[in-house]
Amino acid sequence: MKEKEILEGVKERLGIESLNKMQQEMLSKSSEGRDIILLSPTGSGKTLAFTLPVLKMMKPSTGRIQCVVIAPSRELVIQIAGVMREAGKVFRTVALYGGHKVEDEVNSLKVTPDIIVATPGRLLDHSVRHNLELLPVRIMVLDEFDKTLELGFEEEMEKLIKRMKNVSRVILTSATKSEALPDFLKLDNPVTIDYSANVENVRGRMNIRKVITSDNDKLEGLLTLLHNINFGSETPEKSMIFVNHRESAERIYEFLRKKKVAVVLYHGALEQKDRETAIALFNNGSRPIIVATDLAARGLDIEKVKSVIHYHQALTPESFIHRNGRTARIDEEGDVYILVGPDEELKEYINIDGEFLLEKEKEADLSQKFMTLYVSGGKREKISRGDLLGFIVKECDVPAGDVGKINIFDHYSLVAVKEKDVPQILNIAEDKKIKGEKRRFRPLTK
Repeated sequence: MKEKEILEGVKERLGIESLNKMQQEMLSKSSEGRDIILLSPTGSGKTLAFTLPVLKMMKPSTGRIQCVVIAPSRELVIQIAGVMREAGKVFRTVALYGGHKVEDEVNSLKVTPDIIVATPGRLLDHSVRHNLELLPVRIMVLDEFDKTLELGFEEEMEKLIKRMKNVSRVILTSATKSEALPDFLKLDNPVTIDYSANVENVRGRMNIRKVITSDNDKLEGLLTLLHNINFGSETPEKSMIFVNHRESAERIYEFLRKKKVAVVLYHGALEQKDRETAIALFNNGSRPIIVATDLAARGLDIEKVKSVIHYHQALTPESFIHRNGRTARIDEEGDVYILVGPDEELKEYINIDGEFLLEKEKEADLSQKFMTLYVSGGKREKISRGDLLGFIVKECDVPAGDVGKINIFDHYSLVAVKEKDVPQILNIAEDKKIKGEKRRFRPLTK
């Protein structure tokens, strides 16, 4: 693609008026014909930064796969594919990852895509089953390659690269520098674009404070903190509560639910659909507080997080950085709170700006103001955001301003609406059709 065409598409479909310095440099370096290693912190616009040179390297559709992007998690694959589809509308992009129907993926490969975004295991599985041919691939991107190798995908990566013998351009991205790269990558005179120092700039936009709780369990201290930081606000601010164990996440989630807090749960043992739903509820504001393991610290498309709360201290300096990177993104400011029990000391790599004193008399309304409706139909049923918005506004007589974010998945959709409108929508939707069929609407209450 021509650079002018790429930039026009980014502006029109992603709403990005101008590129940041890193994105400009990546686009410029793509003309040099060398492999690229990009070091960049979370929240810096890294996905678009490697998407731009990929689009510039792409040739008109040939009926063969031109580019493969490999990422370590389903969530990251979904996010990257979304950006690449919008930025490169002329190319067909397909996402391959575990946790949803293989049949849908096989069907999506019947027309050969130009770009594939995938987790290593899923991509290798499709290749072994001859659902796709990797030999023509010219461009390969390994996003968060440090995490990919850390999670034990090295053997799968080596097998995949052997199947992509015609790759001539490689882009590696990471938030941190690696001492050495695996031999099988065989990079050709790579240029390193290092924006990892921007972590310090991000730190300057954060206010990190210690919160001393009166008991080691910290549940009551957490609840008081949530009341304090939302005191005087009409709706709770978006906050992420990080823990070190799934069991802890579930226990804290159940505690907060019983206290009428608009909270959602996220960890690796959940089904893929439940994880997708959790992030959608968090992003659309119907559940602005999320309790999560470190799985949510990287690779998720999460918007405008005001607070990060460390219920448990991060186990490593890298984990601490990645958790905090969920807030203060792209020139925004953010608050970080570290809950500390009476017998607990701060880890040596945690630098704080001061202490936050809990005030039990300050209480806020932490309940949800929006509710999310589940709709039984999605992309595969040819349902669009416009279809659902039009149906709710016109057929259900709900003001457009009462409808929040709409997420369309393969076989279902989620729509955020003001809680007061839910009974009316459910009543009218029962007898109406969307795209010629009745669709089941139900509120998500858990």
